[in-house]
Amino acid sequence: MENSGNPQEMTVPPVEGVAGGGTAYGWSDGVVHPSNSLKGSIDPTEVPSADLLHVWWMPSTANVGPQEMPRPLEHVTLLAARNERESVQIAMRPKVSWGGSGGAVQVQCSDLCSPSGDRLVVGESLKLRRVVSILGVPDALVPLDLPVSQISLLPGETTAIWVSIDVPSTQPPGQYEGELIITATKADAESRAKCLGKAERRQLYSELKNFLEIVEPIDGKPLDEVVERVKSATTTLRSIFQSPSFCEFFSDGHPVDMMDEDAISDLSVRVKLSLTVWDFVLPLTPSLPAVFGISDTVIEDRFGVEHGTDEWYEALDHHFKWLLQYRISPYFCRWGDSMRVLTYTCPWPAHHPKSDEYFSDPRLAAYAVPYSQVVPGGAEKDYLQREIETLKTKTHWKKAYFYLWDEPLNLEQFDNIRNMACEVQAYARDARILTTYYCGPSDAPLASNNFEAFVKVPKFLRPHTQIYCTSEWVFGNREDLVKDIIAELQPENGEEWWTYVCMGPSDPHPNWHLGMRGTQHRAVMWRVWKEGGTGFLYWGANCYEKATVPSAEVCFRRGLPPGDGVLFYPGEVYSTSHEPVASVRLERILSGLQDIEYLKLYASRYGKEEGVALLERTGLYMGPERYTLEHMSIDIMRGEIFNAFRC
Repeated sequence: MENSGNPQEMTVPPVEGVAGGGTAYGWSDGVVHPSNSLKGSIDPTEVPSADLLHVWWMPSTANVGPQEMPRPLEHVTLLAARNERESVQIAMRPKVSWGGSGGAVQVQCSDLCSPSGDRLVVGESLKLRRVVSILGVPDALVPLDLPVSQISLLPGETTAIWVSIDVPSTQPPGQYEGELIITATKADAESRAKCLGKAERRQLYSELKNFLEIVEPIDGKPLDEVVERVKSATTTLRSIFQSPSFCEFFSDGHPVDMMDEDAISDLSVRVKLSLTVWDFVLPLTPSLPAVFGISDTVIEDRFGVEHGTDEWYEALDHHFKWLLQYRISPYFCRWGDSMRVLTYTCPWPAHHPKSDEYFSDPRLAAYAVPYSQVVPGGAEKDYLQREIETLKTKTHWKKAYFYLWDEPLNLEQFDNIRNMACEVQAYARDARILTTYYCGPSDAPLASNNFEAFVKVPKFLRPHTQIYCTSEWVFGNREDLVKDIIAELQPENGEEWWTYVCMGPSDPHPNWHLGMRGTQHRAVMWRVWKEGGTGFLYWGANCYEKATVPSAEVCFRRGLPPGDGVLFYPGEVYSTSHEPVASVRLERILSGLQDIEYLKLYASRYGKEEGVALLERTGLYMGPERYTLEHMSIDIMRGEIFNAFRC
């Protein structure tokens, strides 16, 4: 075990499930006290950073909140397959304040290198994100600049950095070593940039306005006048950059990008990172289709794009491509009356070249085909027939499904599904209809009690549904009831059983609500694998309350548990970036989907029963109310599979 070489003060252990993370990682009952020699004004360039702040690491399943208490710093050791992402958190907490409130630190990450010279490069394979709290719960992962970034720490509060390592599928197996370097620094540049005085702001405004007045009116001007205006504007801009507001960024005329290497060596806290890459390659196409909804109306409202315009297509395309990295098969959705839903994975029609680009992407495990025209206009008549006849000639047709109605409740809604399915299957008998449900029709009881009526839905809907997608909420803690629904299905006729979570099930069952434990988030996919589901659906990843400005504060929808229907945030809320900001929960979903590939690999050699036995033997997952609260079981399970297949 390697630590920072600096005593860390600890008083009381964290409360499990409140500060997050549990007590399994690096907790010591020993009490040590910080040095009292740091008094008065502190210059961080002259003091070892370990004397100024605590640094330690936490697993990706820990909810590292502001009140998380320090642990000793240990060497980070990780295991990853190829084509896998593995993550860890680095936590920091000031011991004293320097340079104003709390203090500032510079964070720098090195490449991870193997003895043979192979690398996992910072900015490509290694990424750093700051963990930001939502409603007091750590959730948003805001990207940091690489290879060096500066962040502010608040006194008496813990700040976490999420470190992600993406291992390419072609990466040579082996041991990779690197480090994260954390250095306390002066906060002058950051605080000045954020807290300019009124006089300085007025001066900057005046000079920038003058710059625009010089440059803007050049259309149609003679060339010599344009040249003069550019020269004048250059002089104005240079004077702005040379003002006191920006002097911190220059030294002898050269930008200052990072601290002096000697200062880093002498003063910094170094977090050692060790990653074992093994020769298993996670399949490019996920073994479990996980289809997640994206509200197109939320995109239209928040980003001000009109349905069907070039900007609209661009916005949807951006969201689609970004979500593929999470082993998710996205679909866009638009809700109608009585829970009728228009779902489509590709906004372009089937004959458009973009359609083949989307549907042929090997990262996409399943795609939704729209029942009606996504962008009205043109020949709407026979639209469905033309779409199906085009798609069913493609090799990717086996990925297609039609999601027509969400959670039907009465006979009329079930009949609507039948009628729509009949129309679809008139053009393709092998078309797959997906229906989500948690009950039978309330006005036409199929059995003497609600659960029996729920179990009889496949018989009631056959042959107008092939993918029976049931709520995990229905089963409660009765995992044994799963066999009843599976017994009703006809897999020999192409019928499948998928599951979903939304408002329910609630704590302590696995779900993705804000504030649940990290292992509880990850356990959603453990449950899917153990119960035998062949697919998974989640209703919405961006379903915030309506806003008409991209940077508007994200508000969860009223009446839903916090976080329900929201797995990422608009990048504009946190910076000028248009890149979506992932949630901690979305990263844990990815980890759960990767766990399924590990478990499938193990079952391919030893059988499903042995795979389930492995879950239980390692204490990882026994049932919806009995799963690990600590990360250690995850490492044990993954380690056993690694050892079983290591040559």
